[in-house]
Amino acid sequence: MGLRVAILGASGYAGGEVVRLIDGHPSFTVAYLGAHSQAGRPLGAAHPQLSGGERLLASNDPEAVPAVDVAFLALPHGASALTGAALARRGIKVVDIGSDFRMDTAARYQEAYGTPHPLPDELPAWVYGLPELFRARLVGAERVAAPGCYPTSALLALAPLLRQGLIAEQGIVINALSGVSGAGRTLREDLLFGAVAESVRAYGVTTHRHRPEIEMGLELACGRPLRLLFTPHLMPMQRGMLSTCSAPLAREATRADLLGALREAYAGSPFVSVIDEPPQTRWVVGSNRAVLTAYVDARTQSAVVLSVIDNLLKGAAGQAVQCANLMCGLDETEGLPWNGIMP
Repeated sequence: MGLRVAILGASGYAGGEVVRLIDGHPSFTVAYLGAHSQAGRPLGAAHPQLSGGERLLASNDPEAVPAVDVAFLALPHGASALTGAALARRGIKVVDIGSDFRMDTAARYQEAYGTPHPLPDELPAWVYGLPELFRARLVGAERVAAPGCYPTSALLALAPLLRQGLIAEQGIVINALSGVSGAGRTLREDLLFGAVAESVRAYGVTTHRHRPEIEMGLELACGRPLRLLFTPHLMPMQRGMLSTCSAPLAREATRADLLGALREAYAGSPFVSVIDEPPQTRWVVGSNRAVLTAYVDARTQSAVVLSVIDNLLKGAAGQAVQCANLMCGLDETEGLPWNGIMP
């Protein structure tokens, strides 16, 4: 039977991807599926693309979750704090794909979300789950907060260069483009086809909640505080993410130096590829991979790093399963797709 898994929020995009991955996982098996508005309906009503559609969606109530080894929470912001804490108290390993436990202090949470954290004393117990940067902390961990999609893409691009002193801590600018699935499945007028087709728009300019998370992640990775400028954009595509990260060089460096630093940092990371050409989002759709490259602009003495991921896989469900593998002592690649889907 393998390790038993509960998935709460299974009716959403990220939750559905967790179901798909766990159904094909050699060591995990789905034991419980929870949902909110879709509770009581068959899985196939929410996800006709998945086999086993006759399985019923139960509630997201943590008290209804049976004895399982791992619980994945794919719940909206603010909905997973009490649920995650309740499941953890029962000795269940918890991976929160939502945002409730990502920030390491109550002050950072307040800055990012504008409200006090409901359980501030719980925050130190949660590990920030980006395996490529914090793998040792994830092995055997009990509670993991999976990073957001934008932070995943940006942190993978920038952390190795900061660690090696190749780029400056101030003056970092991140412009990121995401498919509309990153906004979730809730019906919104501004996400209807007629609103997003043949148009690109920035949103959350200077205020997006992932900016404090990116700053925190870089500080955790490099041990130094910094401030950066982050602007996300919505693209007329279903999934995929491209982050263009620029920063002043901290010392004289060539493109070969930047690529070498990235390749050295991710030599033991099977899901990160460093290539010579600009990566495209369609190369990673359906994959848990991140693909990076870097350039030096000699005229302005700046580094430019490009990073692409699938926002629903490496940016959400795939990364959560990767974390769960490490938490349970499994190979981190188990049950995860290497290859993208083209065309």
